[in-house]
Amino acid sequence: MTAAAQPSTLRAVVTGASSGIGAATARRLAARGWHVTAVARRADRLAALAAETGCAIVVADLTQQADVDALAEQVRATGPLHALVANAGGAIGTDPVATASADDLLAMFELNVLTAQRSIKALLPALRQGAAERGSGDIVAVTSTAGQVSYEGGGGYNAAKFALRGLLGALRLELAGEPLRVVQIAPGMVKTDEFALKRFGGEAAKVEALYAGVEHPLVADDVAEAIVHAIELPSHVNLDEVTMRPVAQAAQHKLVREPLRVRES
Repeated sequence: MTAAAQPSTLRAVVTGASSGIGAATARRLAARGWHVTAVARRADRLAALAAETGCAIVVADLTQQADVDALAEQVRATGPLHALVANAGGAIGTDPVATASADDLLAMFELNVLTAQRSIKALLPALRQGAAERGSGDIVAVTSTAGQVSYEGGGGYNAAKFALRGLLGALRLELAGEPLRVVQIAPGMVKTDEFALKRFGGEAAKVEALYAGVEHPLVADDVAEAIVHAIELPSHVNLDEVTMRPVAQAAQHKLVREPLRVRES
């Protein structure tokens, strides 16, 4: 990539920023001097994040094109964009494929794939301006190990994350020749306040059972650290896909539910 002087202000948009990984990423970027625009549906959560970090906020439902257009207009008004963190997404239920609701599958596709595609499409002109200014620009999407390996009860979420992974792979090829990096961060087990609780319909007992005995599952800030690291690497380095799991999760199907210990030789 062509070397360029660093702009006085680095600007990033973070979607799904009202909680979890998105909020943690907004905090980390703001702490490192980035001007962050945090995007989510919940105005109260965004207001609290803005008060804490000084970030700008846009209340938007990215499944609605009018809201995406409004976001793009606000970003254009602030100047070139240097990074987009497409984090908005989510899972609904754990029904088997044979009995799952088609409406739930469609909603997960909308939440995980189309919100990312709409955001990228709307903000790409501003990202190109930022890349011309900085020498590089970043599109970072939070995917999942669910987009790499299927598992029982995850069919709809697997399908959505596999689709997002494919979308981003195509995007990287389509942008080849431009100083734009396309990065996928694929976490395994992450313990956040809301993701699993929403997936299980608010049943706290199921959430507790999911993490029971697991020593140090990932937390939102672990993933945020990886995102910021990818964005701040030298401009010629692209982390195509980063798979990250807690040490207790050796694979999608291999989860240790007891304290980790060194075996005797």
